[in-house]
Amino acid sequence: METLIQLFTILLSTIKDVMPIIVIIFGFQLLVIRRPIPHLKRVLIGFVYVIVGLALFLLGLDKALFPIGELMAQQLTDPDFIRGSVATADETLHWSDYYWVYIFAFAIGASTTIAEPSLIAVAIKANEVSGGAIGVWGLRLAVALGVAVGISLGTWRIVTGYPIHWFIISGYIFVVIQTFFAPKLIVPLAYDSGGVTTSTVTVPLVAALGLGLASTVPGRSALIDGFGLIAFASLFPMITVMGYAQITEMVAARDRRKREEMVNKE
Repeated sequence: METLIQLFTILLSTIKDVMPIIVIIFGFQLLVIRRPIPHLKRVLIGFVYVIVGLALFLLGLDKALFPIGELMAQQLTDPDFIRGSVATADETLHWSDYYWVYIFAFAIGASTTIAEPSLIAVAIKANEVSGGAIGVWGLRLAVALGVAVGISLGTWRIVTGYPIHWFIISGYIFVVIQTFFAPKLIVPLAYDSGGVTTSTVTVPLVAALGLGLASTVPGRSALIDGFGLIAFASLFPMITVMGYAQITEMVAARDRRKREEMVNKE
């Protein structure tokens, strides 16, 4: 009964959140474009599916992903667990003692990104628009690698206590420089890929990991150091996607040169 009441509350909240979207779409269609909405029945049914799906998803986040993320963060960052190889409890922990945290951050970053619905949608559309030149799995794996590396580096930053702006400024300088050398076809998609990663699946687990880590590492503040992992998750996919395109372009150019050399020899 408690779950049903919570689902009903979330459903009402979802309707309230989606209502401005419905008003804008129907308002522009009827008042600005002044044309009837095609397939009105299917559109209305679709909106019902969206509202119910969002409500169930938000309930699932609250019941599953948030608790799991918090539990994993607490267990992996527990000093007793980390001190498994440390001789005494009084001995100061080194950043290398947190290696399980880095491994978990890499794994959770890659897995949640692969499962990210928004990234799947972008990858499918990119594949359709490019006529198959941009592979769905190639893009998803490139983004997943970027998120995994970014979150791992972000957890290392929390442990060591280095200022976050050193990493973010350096990363975006690298992105700007890389933009000049990457294929123009992939640059806008790479920038979008950095945004779609920070969505419904990735954020809860990553945020819980950052807060849990900052709360247990001595000398760290949950407010100052606990946040910022999402910024890493947004930055590094741009680098890996453009790098993936650059490597693909280099391989294609090399194959082209080989074919030309074979033709010339013949």
